Amino acid sequence: MRERETAAGPGAPEIAPAATEEADAAVETPWRVILFDDDVHTFEDVILQLMKAVGCTPEQGYQHALTVHTEGKDCVFQGDFFDCFRVQGVLKEIALVTEIEG
Repeated sequence: MRERETAAGPGAPEIAPAATEEADAAVETPWRVILFDDDVHTFEDVILQLMKAVGCTPEQGYQHALTVHTEGKDCVFQGDFFDCFRVQGVLKEIALVTEIEG
């Protein structure tokens, strides 16, 4: 079977415009960073890292930390996938347990 030639060159896969638009929309849809409770970090650890990761105030960080402590988890950030990935990376610097949901 012969490979199809496309504008990208021989052997490059053809990507339908609808598929790329769908992928772009999936990245842009609201994603959430979920922070889970653990028995390792103090409230202060969590608050300071949240301030660094999402730019929240100490009071907002405390509210997130309290929710994580009492509920077991909390959504600490919502945005596009790449911003969530960045926030998750900062939270993981001190080994906080996180997940990105979309």
